[in-house]
Amino acid sequence: MNWQKIKQVFVPDKNFDWMFSHAANPVPYVLDAQREIVRVFFTSRTESNISHIGYVDIDFLNDYKVLHISDKPVLAPGTLGLFDDSGTAMGCLVEKDHELYLFYLGWNLKVTVPWLNTIGLAKADSVEGEFKKTSLAPVMDRSHEDPFSISYPSVLFDGGKYKMWYGSNLSWGKDQSEMQHVIKYAESVDLVNWKRTNEIHVSLIHKNEYALSKPWVVKTDEGYTMWYSYRANGDIKTYRIGFAQSADGKNWKRFDENAGITVSASGWDSEMICYPSVFKLNNKQYMLYNGNGYGKTGFGVATLI
Repeated sequence: MNWQKIKQVFVPDKNFDWMFSHAANPVPYVLDAQREIVRVFFTSRTESNISHIGYVDIDFLNDYKVLHISDKPVLAPGTLGLFDDSGTAMGCLVEKDHELYLFYLGWNLKVTVPWLNTIGLAKADSVEGEFKKTSLAPVMDRSHEDPFSISYPSVLFDGGKYKMWYGSNLSWGKDQSEMQHVIKYAESVDLVNWKRTNEIHVSLIHKNEYALSKPWVVKTDEGYTMWYSYRANGDIKTYRIGFAQSADGKNWKRFDENAGITVSASGWDSEMICYPSVFKLNNKQYMLYNGNGYGKTGFGVATLI
């Protein structure tokens, strides 16, 4: 497997107060397959690092030209005291009954530990409609199975039910490197009530590795593939993109050495590469991904060759 990097597509540059910097966690939605227009949802930050969700429309046929930038956030942080009062971050999109469901991360800054992440849900009647949060509370909160913090979900409808792969902290410590963040699994029939397995489905394997983040799962004829970010490997402290395969979506084997994409020798993605999303458009397979600074240098696109 080999990905050819095409270009750095979009970098926020103080476009709006809520989009001061960053275009992290890019998630594609094909607006027009024939014209190859793709809406990319992402997480931006204010000058004080409060995250919002916005989007850009990209013309894949015309050198990945940015056609439109959202002038207001798709989702903004909640009011003081709510689970998302410190920020909203892009998770994934699911279509159901002609509506679009957006799973997102709610950020809540803490005192004894750095943060608490839980998963929120919003929906719209179309991609052009207004996304409204379905509840003031998370759709997936901390639980006996996930007592510390949970993160970025990837959701598929498969076998008559919805399947979610998501991140979960196993612990907190004196710093981030002790969080032991792994990938777990849950199921639902309605996108709201989720049954968790309390099993680690993708675990840490590298020396000094302490976090797997933002899984992106694709169903294939052979089973399932997962793309994700993994943080720390030996002396490498920053994120890299990893790859895993599974026959049933539950028992995964990591093949990070076969991911086919890594940091560049120089430039916007030379220090870090992370937060991949993979999709097909007119028989081509693309990857959107972030580079240095967890999305501070925006997102780029690569194609499978």
